[in-house]
Amino acid sequence: MINGTLTDNAEKDVLAPYRAVLASKKVDLACKYVFDKVMAIFLIILFSPILLVFAIWIALDSPGAVFYRQERITQYGRKFKIYKFRTMVADADKKGSLVTIGNDSRITRVGAVIRKYRLDEIPQLFNVLAGDMSFVGVRPEVEKYTKEYTDEMKATLLLPAGITSPASIAYKDEDMLMETYIGRGMTADEAYVEKVLPDKMTYNLEYIRSFSFWNDIRIMLQTVIKVVK
Repeated sequence: MINGTLTDNAEKDVLAPYRAVLASKKVDLACKYVFDKVMAIFLIILFSPILLVFAIWIALDSPGAVFYRQERITQYGRKFKIYKFRTMVADADKKGSLVTIGNDSRITRVGAVIRKYRLDEIPQLFNVLAGDMSFVGVRPEVEKYTKEYTDEMKATLLLPAGITSPASIAYKDEDMLMETYIGRGMTADEAYVEKVLPDKMTYNLEYIRSFSFWNDIRIMLQTVIKVVK
């Protein structure tokens, strides 16, 4: 499913239950939309000093842009540019896999620190404000990986991509898990597509099936607790 177009009847049938769930949650979806906009504005203002400090820190640490932009896929297969603080060397995408592991040599000194506490995600507040992302939703993938989705996995494209999700909480140590698979002889891409992605989709699809605004609030609180711990 790209740009809202269903490819065949089989996919349409698989997605029907998920569409039905979301169709019954119009009030929750409206609350989610308003919450995203208001909270994004509030947090951008609140974190503006942190944004400035990190921007200077990153610029002094290594050559390259302060922000990292990469094309990802969001609701209905729409492409957008995700914003993050740069945590890797310039042009890292051209020097290795699109997924990273804990000891990836492309990660900078500053990057290692801010990745540990997920602080590189703060600029995604601008993606939320622009409507490309939500605070809670399935993490956006690059097109290379969405092409590997089964018909049912495409249900995760019925909502905007998110900064956090149940899968993000469960896989907070994803880098370590990837290292395990790579240690068994798999490439980073093979490990992600064949092992990690299908497992994460179990959480992602359940999130769509049980979607509600209050469940989103609960997931946000769980994320904050995990990061603090």
